[in-house]
Amino acid sequence: MHLPLRVGNLRLRLTIWYGTAFAVLLLLHIGVATLVHYRQLLDQEFYAEIQEVETAEGLLFRTPDGLVSMNESYFNRPQARRSLDRLLEVLAPDGRILYQNNKLKGIALGGSPMPDEGNGTYNRRRLRLSDGRRVVLVSHSHWLDGQLIIMRLAYDEAPIFASVTRFLGVLILLAPFTVLFGAWVVFRVTERALSPLNTMVLRAEQITAERLDERLPVSDPSDELGHAARVFNRLFQRLEDSFSQLKRFTADASHELRTPLASLRSIGEVSLQNSHSGQEYREVIASMLEEVGRLSHLVESLLFISRSGSGQIPLTLSTFSCLELVQEVADLVGILAEEKHQTIRVTGRAEVMVRADRGILRQAILNITDNAIKYSPNSTEILVEVDVSEEMAKISITDQGQGISAEERSLVFNRFYRTDEGRSRASGGAGLGLSIAKWAVEIHSGSIGVLPGSSGGSCFFVFLPLNHGL
Repeated sequence: MHLPLRVGNLRLRLTIWYGTAFAVLLLLHIGVATLVHYRQLLDQEFYAEIQEVETAEGLLFRTPDGLVSMNESYFNRPQARRSLDRLLEVLAPDGRILYQNNKLKGIALGGSPMPDEGNGTYNRRRLRLSDGRRVVLVSHSHWLDGQLIIMRLAYDEAPIFASVTRFLGVLILLAPFTVLFGAWVVFRVTERALSPLNTMVLRAEQITAERLDERLPVSDPSDELGHAARVFNRLFQRLEDSFSQLKRFTADASHELRTPLASLRSIGEVSLQNSHSGQEYREVIASMLEEVGRLSHLVESLLFISRSGSGQIPLTLSTFSCLELVQEVADLVGILAEEKHQTIRVTGRAEVMVRADRGILRQAILNITDNAIKYSPNSTEILVEVDVSEEMAKISITDQGQGISAEERSLVFNRFYRTDEGRSRASGGAGLGLSIAKWAVEIHSGSIGVLPGSSGGSCFFVFLPLNHGL
């Protein structure tokens, strides 16, 4: 019940994060939009003033006293009503005031003339008058009846500020509703986006050691959640395979251990039912020791497999000749072959060198050769060859037994697998030798397999990387 809550908290956190980020961006947008709006209004005001200056220049005329006056009747028309709000001042180049309209109330509009003020262009600026009013001013020089004059025209900036304030107020008033709506949209979108994750979490809660065959749903294999689901599904597949292998291994090991234990118990119980001579007791003890030896060999093999599977066996690498190694193995199992009147023939190239753990690799070749002796008829030959194939060292062991069917060739390296259950038990095999051999070869980056022999039987082959340094 807690996982959906955590997913819900994630959705809430995402909503808060995105909502906060959206609010900050919205405030920045409002600030920029307000500034742009102000600049636009200011440009419009300047443009209107320039038009007004051009109109006013045509209405100026000289008075007898050398000053300047304006035909005010023009501004009584309805289309010129806004011109009545203008502030107008006309100066001589020396700063002498030639004309001021009544809106100025005797206040100077901008002070003394600047160098080249309005000469050939329109000077635009913002300033504060002595009465505190902020105005937008345009000045332009003009020739009136052969005399250079400077005309200054301004509008009060208060209407611009009022318009900007209204614009900003509307945006700020709408901002909370916009943020809330955006947060709601994010919350709903996040809910839909995280819905596959919630489904995966609920399904993962139901997967236990007994239900490892179940998999997470993959809504869209192309997105991140789909990729994560596929990765977890592959993990569950590996866990399922490991659990299945462990169950099979445990069942097979229990089965293998049960047989010698049952044999020991049977021999002991039968021996206790009757009195026997000393010779008969020695035979009983010998039989029991034989079963103990088989049991010890099985336990040692299981322990070796367990250590190899957990990576607890360190490798001691050295460089040696493959031919010397197989000759050493042949000498070691030669006694077993002699008991069945078999011959082990070793051929190959002495210069074929590999770098590996000699003891572990010898165990692999020993297990394969031992199997060849067990499953080959009496008075036959076992051929062990060392060669080079495709830049790899190749060791092949060929027997003359019954051979292995095509269906079983991929299974003989599995733990506890036997091609002939009855014969394997009679020969003392537990079905672990080839599994150990496969691990020993693959730990050295090699490969192992089996093919039909050229004259019957089976040919086991081992490929190992060559050592080119020697």
